[in-house]
Amino acid sequence: MTPRKSGGSGPRKSPAIKVPIRDQTSAGGVVFRGEKDRAEVVIVSVGQHRWQLPKGLVDKGENPEVTAVREAREEGGVTSEIVQHIETIEYWYAGIENGIRVRFHKRVHFYLLKYISGDTKDHDWEVNEARWVPLEDAANQLAFDNERRVMERARELIGQR
Repeated sequence: MTPRKSGGSGPRKSPAIKVPIRDQTSAGGVVFRGEKDRAEVVIVSVGQHRWQLPKGLVDKGENPEVTAVREAREEGGVTSEIVQHIETIEYWYAGIENGIRVRFHKRVHFYLLKYISGDTKDHDWEVNEARWVPLEDAANQLAFDNERRVMERARELIGQR
């Protein structure tokens, strides 16, 4: 027989610490130029040379379409226009907000964007490099599975044009 512990019937549990949850909405896109087999798209390098699609937070009062075009200009250095919505992805990540650990529930609206003008060298300070890459190579260069899926869908849409 196991002796009974003094002070109660079992181990004490500390109260659960609730981590705040914040919703975040971003938008970005696949900027393309050229036709079908000869199309190129813009990808950007941020952080430790992680390649991704240009995207960013939707500002208060801004709609996602405007954000996508703005982010293509800021991060990719190019002016573009909306062709159509590709997909909205969702994911969770942990971060710090005002010194407190927070869980973010993020939604990113991705659009197919047609190139109008500009040069990828004119990207903003948040980006290490922006470049044009052949459409057929782009998905393999992206760091995130969900963005690779978005790129494959964009490839289908560009091929139908």
